[in-house]
Amino acid sequence: MFQFSALTIILLLVAFYGGTYLLSLLIKKDKESTTGFMVAGHGVGFGMGAASMTATWIWAASFYAAATSGYKYGVSGPIHYGFWGALMILFIYPFGMRFRELAPNGHTLGELIHARHGSSSQLILAISNLMGSLISLMVNFTAAGALVSVLSPLSFQTGVIIAGIGVLSYTLTSGFRASVFTDFAQLVALMAIGVVIIPAVLFSMGGPEVMVSGLSNLTLEQQNFFSSEAFLQQGAPFFVAVLAYAIGNQTITQRLFAIDKTKIKATFVTATVGYAGIVIGLGMIGLMALTIGIEPLNGDMNNLIPQMVSTYLHPVFIALFFILVIGSLSSTADSDLSALSTIMMADVYGKNIAKKGQVKPKTMMLVGRGTMIVATAAGLIFASFKLDILVMLVFVGALWGAVVFPVIASVFWNRVTNVAFTSAVIVALIFFCIARFELIPITGITALFFEVMASVGAAVVIGLMVFGFLGRKAGLSAAAITLILMLIFATGFLRDYMVLVASLTAYGVSTIVCTIVSLMGNERFDFDLIKQRVGDYDKKAKVQPKASTKI
Repeated sequence: MFQFSALTIILLLVAFYGGTYLLSLLIKKDKESTTGFMVAGHGVGFGMGAASMTATWIWAASFYAAATSGYKYGVSGPIHYGFWGALMILFIYPFGMRFRELAPNGHTLGELIHARHGSSSQLILAISNLMGSLISLMVNFTAAGALVSVLSPLSFQTGVIIAGIGVLSYTLTSGFRASVFTDFAQLVALMAIGVVIIPAVLFSMGGPEVMVSGLSNLTLEQQNFFSSEAFLQQGAPFFVAVLAYAIGNQTITQRLFAIDKTKIKATFVTATVGYAGIVIGLGMIGLMALTIGIEPLNGDMNNLIPQMVSTYLHPVFIALFFILVIGSLSSTADSDLSALSTIMMADVYGKNIAKKGQVKPKTMMLVGRGTMIVATAAGLIFASFKLDILVMLVFVGALWGAVVFPVIASVFWNRVTNVAFTSAVIVALIFFCIARFELIPITGITALFFEVMASVGAAVVIGLMVFGFLGRKAGLSAAAITLILMLIFATGFLRDYMVLVASLTAYGVSTIVCTIVSLMGNERFDFDLIKQRVGDYDKKAKVQPKASTKI
């Protein structure tokens, strides 16, 4: 395999992060407002919004996990990663429109939930987001370390540290605005280089005919485009996981609050198409490796793409590929830092530490920038564990699955209570952990119970998707049909796929508990209150001194 010298890799990294930092200085303001730092003033346009959404969703895992999927599951693997991920970008926009309608001046989904239920429900959402964004940060730094260690004599830890410091340097200046602005440039590079790199690998290994002839070396399941094994082991768990990502991930909801409300639909449809095209193409590199019998270096799937590129491409293309991956992981890492800082600024400081009406914008900015520094340090430490990226993705997505129904129900159904939200998430997480880690023997009646809960979860997933686009009646009908089909065909069969069972159980249990507890109460919530309770912290800070002068 080809390797760069340590000096060349350092120069490439310095050039990339130095250029990105200079770009961020173009939009730096002498006095940054909290709203600008958190959501770019709610006015991000279509072009910037679509680019930022696409670049954020295409992260290190889009390379490594998509290639892993192609390598493990054959011809249908890249589709099961790219298509379902793209579908979830599309899925979020109708619910995003509802979030913006209820809280036009919001910054986080947690603020909306705080206004709807209070602190306990909001903190559950905030904690899940903090965990998810930290793990995402760790995954991206891990990918940087793997890339640097394969393509140069430098160590894994060196790559992790350089990526962490580089991302922090430009995000610290202007927060979310810097993230969106640099995302645009990073996406242009992603698309331009991706269009060159993927065909270059294919033709360097001998062209389409070599790949086609290598298909005979695959198992029957790997050759089957409609492989049930690929769907049950990869496609369905990932589909369920990314649905939870779409609702639970602050990097996504942050963009929903930042993009001009009239441009949300166009932005997310464009991002859906862009993501699918790029990521399915990247997944094909894993399939190429499988057809010609490449073994991942040191048995680590994270090394698969760097290994293919460094084996088959000219150094110039390898340098371009290096920038491509660094750009993709940086675009998501800076979004994670922005998301983490916004959660700490709005959800923790703004709603739970500062006294009502006494939020200090300067203190809030200090909290945001301090969070970025601490989060980067934590991400660097966690990255040293070198955990499997695909496993981490499915695990975090399933954890977020516990909050999906309570969150969506809370913004459409006025009977959901704080107790219903909190208890639904806690009980669902307990059952998820029991199923995911098989803490008790999953056999006989116990296995049947979890299959029934998973069937309910599948009905919830399909029902919510249809509800988002076609309304309540269509959503309920789709859920009922799915539940009947699952109970007929999944019982006695689904227990062999416990990753999928655990993920769907989180949805099913949270829905059942949330619905029962809500119906036991008599609460009727007025949704107009949310608009009054969620607002701009900078405006509040300006209004207060005027009121005191009059007094």
